[in-house]
Amino acid sequence: MISEGQFREELDLIIKNAIREDVGDGDHSSLACIPANATGKAKLLVKDHGIIAGVDFAKKVFQYVDGSLVVEELIKDGTPVKFGDIVFYVSGSSQSILMAERLVLNGMQRMSAIATKTNYFVKLLEGTNTKILDTRKTTPGIRALEKWAVKIGGGENHRFALYDMVMLKDNHIDFAGGITKAIEKTQQYLADKKLDLRIIVEARNLKEVEVILQAQGIYRILLDNFSFEDTRKAVKMIGDKCLTESSGGINGETVRKYAECGVNFISSGALTHSIYNMDLSLKAV
Repeated sequence: MISEGQFREELDLIIKNAIREDVGDGDHSSLACIPANATGKAKLLVKDHGIIAGVDFAKKVFQYVDGSLVVEELIKDGTPVKFGDIVFYVSGSSQSILMAERLVLNGMQRMSAIATKTNYFVKLLEGTNTKILDTRKTTPGIRALEKWAVKIGGGENHRFALYDMVMLKDNHIDFAGGITKAIEKTQQYLADKKLDLRIIVEARNLKEVEVILQAQGIYRILLDNFSFEDTRKAVKMIGDKCLTESSGGINGETVRKYAECGVNFISSGALTHSIYNMDLSLKAV
């Protein structure tokens, strides 16, 4: 996984680019009718229910736009919220608050939706030893926000990107000439480049699981679109040789059934690509 420093750099880039995109050469709506020295106060109002996420992100946005803005936090990230709750107040320059408003709302609405969906899966897995993982199926440019939201919701982050873990999926295997060749070439590449990266290999059936198990140094086997019966068989075959992950066909009705097959992890792209933004608004007070 990426380091804390890399994560902070990603967040800084997201905020900088989003403000550039939204503000350009100035927020002319505010500049036209609000005096530069005018001050005000606004509240972050919840008009929905779920798990709030992005409070700390909002603080970073306000700080970036205007370091003199003051945030009074009432509800922390990861807390269940309901209609009518006030998450925080922000006070200071009225122009600055309005400049930051849309980025704060866009970020928090999406992050809260992801945290809420993740928490739903986490609760479904209670009592098992299985953890829910996100994927790279994220919105281009804001992956750090979406993966942050998964953590806030109680889930775990998979690899952040292509560079921090090796994942040999079906296309890699087919292009490389088979599972054994793909693994051997990968291990040689990592040795040549002096890279210390974990290797995950995808299996499409039990026969491929057998082939993967013949190799050494595999961190995790991804059981892609396996039936419950074959998942149980695969988990038994793999034992403690490496970790296991189920993926494909994961939803609220199937996630616990896969967990009960004994896998260590379940990954779901739906945590980030199939959500509806939480309804939030920033209102002057």
